[in-house]
Parts: sequence; structure tokens; C-alpha cells
Amino acid sequence: MVAIPSRHKSAALLAGVLLVQVLMLAVQVKRDSRGRLIRVWTITAVTPFEKSGAWGFGKVRGVWDHYFALLGTTKQNEELRAENDALKLRISQLEGKAAEADRLAALLTFKHAHEKVPMLMARVIGASAGTASRTVEIDRGERDGVRRNMGVITPDGAVGKIIEVYRDNAQILLLTDKDSGAGAMLLATRSQSPVKGNGDPTLTMSYVANDDVVNVGDKVVTSGMDKIFPRDVPVGTVIDVKPGTTFKQIRVKPAASLERLEEVIVLLTQEPVEFPSEAEAQGTSEAGGNAAQTTTPRSGATAEKP
Repeated sequence: MVAIPSRHKSAALLAGVLLVQVLMLAVQVKRDSRGRLIRVWTITAVTPFEKSGAWGFGKVRGVWDHYFALLGTTKQNEELRAENDALKLRISQLEGKAAEADRLAALLTFKHAHEKVPMLMARVIGASAGTASRTVEIDRGERDGVRRNMGVITPDGAVGKIIEVYRDNAQILLLTDKDSGAGAMLLATRSQSPVKGNGDPTLTMSYVANDDVVNVGDKVVTSGMDKIFPRDVPVGTVIDVKPGTTFKQIRVKPAASLERLEEVIVLLTQEPVEFPSEAEAQGTSEAGGNAAQTTTPRSGATAEKP
């Protein structure tokens, strides 16, 4: 072993004796009400280390807790998102069923108001894929009494005619098809003039003389002369009038929503069908499609057969 010089031993011994003396004094001496001096020194020396340890432990625990908390929040958010999507789908389905119930109620109301007129309710099950032809297919056919050239309507107005009939289904040519048309007349003046489709959502009224008075907003109804529709079935409303070389150029917006057909009525006869006036129709709509409400004849409509 390496020998320690004697003077260093004396210094170390002196330092040790002084340290022991100080410690003994600290043990014996009291510092006010905080206890003995040794306790005060010990606490003072240890406190910074305790604070550092507590701070570090707190940070680690905070990070750990937040990590698991975030994991739990992420899972909860995913569950809430899935539940929200399911609720949105359910609401959409319920809204669709409610709209369908309103439409069926309107059809039943219309049918009950015309119990003496043979008619058949049908559901639209298909439509033409291209723009060249505007046709729809219904779930009623030959065994239900459907025949070619029968008129098809909704409670709003004329839709088209039956062009093909099969055992359990049939095909309707809509009024807006380029090859379609119907006998019509202006409701106000009773001036007769056919309407034909344009291949777009509007109709054209032909052969109205430039001298005839036609205004935007005038109502157009069927004339019954085509032997398809009875008289006074709503066809549409005049939306544009322009003078032509010999005849006026008149565009008509269909009364029925031909772009959104889901249920229709096939007329099994040409017996007159009375439609409600605009005020009555609006009142029926605001009442929420009350199936028990009956309709009254349109002003100016006739009950005579064509």
C-alpha cells in the first residue's frame, strides 16, 4: 500500500475530530421549534434532491398517463364516429320511409276521392339509362289489367302513357320524351293545342296562333282529344312565350315531377278525373298529406266524358 505522509494523517485526523464535534453539537443543539440542528441540516441538504426526483417522477407519470389517456380517447372517438355514422344512416332511412309514407298517403287520398274511376296504383321499378329515351318501368302488368295507350298520372298531373305491357310489368313513355305528346289546352281560354316532349325536363305547346293571348303562368290541361287522358288533367304551367313566324313558341313546365317518379297511377278508363285547385292542393300539402282529406273539383273542370 502507498504510505500516507504523517502531516496528512494529522490533518485528516483533525478534520475528522472537528466533523465529529460539529455533528455532536448539531445533535445536541435545538433550532427554535424546527427540532435539532442536525435535522435542519439534513432536511436542507436532502430537499433539492427530493424536489428534483418529484419533478422528474411527475413528468414521467404525466407522460405515461397522457399516453394511455390518448389511447383511450382515440378508441372512444372511433366508437363515437362509428355510432354517429350508423345514426346518420338510420336517420336517412327513416326520412326516406317518412317521405314514402307521405307519397302513398297522397295517392290513397287521390284514389279514395275518385272511387268511381277505375285506376291502379303502381311503383316505379326502373328507368331508361340513356338520354335519348325517357321511359320508366312499373311493377304492374297485363294480369293487373294494364293495356297499351293507357294514361298514367300522379296526384299532381299527367305523366305519360303505357307503350309496352308484359305479364307483371309495363313501360311508360313520359311526356317529356321526344316521341311523346298529349292533347292539351289552355285552361283560361280553352284554346286547344297539343304538347310534345323536347327530350329535356320541359314541354312545347304547338300551333297556338300569334294572335292568341298566352301569358307566363297560364295553366295547361289535357283536352281529352288524344283518347289517352281524360279532360282537365293538369299538364303543366307556361314558363316562356315567344312570338314565332306563324305560331307562338311556348314552353311548359310539367305539373308532375317526371324526374323523381316513384309511385304512379294508371288510369284504366278515360272517365273524367277531378283534380283539386291550387289552393286546395297547397292546403293538403301543408296538412302533411292527411289521407282522410278528400279533394274537390278544379274550377272550370267538366264532368262530361270526352
